[in-house]
Amino acid sequence: MTGPSPLRPVGQPTSKASVRRSLALALSVCLLWSVPAAIAAPSKAAVEQQFQAWLANDLWPEAKTAGISRQAFDKAVAGLTLNWDLPDLVPPGTAPPKDRKQSQAEFSSPGAYFSEKRLQGLAATGRSLADRHASTLRKVEAAYGVPGSIIVAIWGRESGFGGAKLPYSAVEVLATKAFMSTRKDLFRRELISALHMIEGGDIGAGQMKGSWAGALGQPQFMPTSYLKYAVDFDGDGHRDIWNSVPDSLASIANYLKKSGWQTGRGWGFEVKIPDGVSCAQEGPDRAKPLSEWSAQGITRISGKAFPGSELSASTMMLVPAGTHGPEFLVSPNFYVLKEYNNSDLYALFIGNLADRIAYGSGAFKAPFGDVGKMLRSDVLAMQKALVAKGYDVGNVDGLPGFKTRRSLGDWQDKNGMRPTCYPDASLKGKLR
Repeated sequence: MTGPSPLRPVGQPTSKASVRRSLALALSVCLLWSVPAAIAAPSKAAVEQQFQAWLANDLWPEAKTAGISRQAFDKAVAGLTLNWDLPDLVPPGTAPPKDRKQSQAEFSSPGAYFSEKRLQGLAATGRSLADRHASTLRKVEAAYGVPGSIIVAIWGRESGFGGAKLPYSAVEVLATKAFMSTRKDLFRRELISALHMIEGGDIGAGQMKGSWAGALGQPQFMPTSYLKYAVDFDGDGHRDIWNSVPDSLASIANYLKKSGWQTGRGWGFEVKIPDGVSCAQEGPDRAKPLSEWSAQGITRISGKAFPGSELSASTMMLVPAGTHGPEFLVSPNFYVLKEYNNSDLYALFIGNLADRIAYGSGAFKAPFGDVGKMLRSDVLAMQKALVAKGYDVGNVDGLPGFKTRRSLGDWQDKNGMRPTCYPDASLKGKLR
């Protein structure tokens, strides 16, 4: 580089002090030049501009390829802006949130999930509505083979039997999350499906109301589920899961049927596993005929006999809190309920609520113990230790799913401990 230095005016004398000042200034300039220009997060106005460019230059080409017309697309996104109040947003120029404490019920304090006051209220309303819609439910059950009590239980759990407010524009929610959330690819797929719903005339963009997560109508279907499972059961030519009870109930039943619901079977039984029978036998991949479980001494906690029609049928052990909570033998239908919401406790909630609606039964007999207080990092360390010893714990993610629970039970048994099949603080120092 030739010519006068840009750090010193031409003709200025060069003292040692001025040289030092010049070097310091040069260093500061270099540091400034080395910092990315976008170190500060862009303003909301700037992000909104990026969002509009994304709609035009990114989303529209994908929608066009997926078969969405220009007219339907423009109508759906007209006036669309970002919803900054939604959770799990990662605006451009910001970092994703750090891992937070696990908040899912089955990995914290599961007992709180089964609020008796709430369950009693849902059951009372569910029985009343099951009577009111008995004719429709009989037709739905005949068409899809799913018990009306199960359908009504899901209806109640998902939307308060259609009474829950759905204040959000689904297109706004899905577009916001597709543009700047922690799961952009998932919401992008859902947004394209929502555009297909609009293109097909199922509903207008302005009428497509949903939850903060983009779940729609009384069954709380995501758009992809709506396209697969929603049905017109009242015969008016529209699949209306917002305003039509028959369409909503039949759509829930269709979802379960297409997910593998086995007609004629229940969801499962609360049981008592006797001492000496390991809890480390749970999981859908370790199914046995119910008669084999019974032969091990496992009995219904109610004292009733298992139905004879179930004895030869495939059944699985489920211990969501290990030996620290209720124990179950469940049918494949339990895992169909998990297709609706992938949570053991959700499926148990639906099963228990359905039994209350159908039979007037009550809470599970065994209480959930004081579990779920371990840090996710501690559970993760235990999983890594089990993997190092050759165990299959499923996902190594700090969440005690059934493979982690049974691997822990196997390890306890092999090391002279009574299997509990659930991580607790007393095991931290032993499992290394």
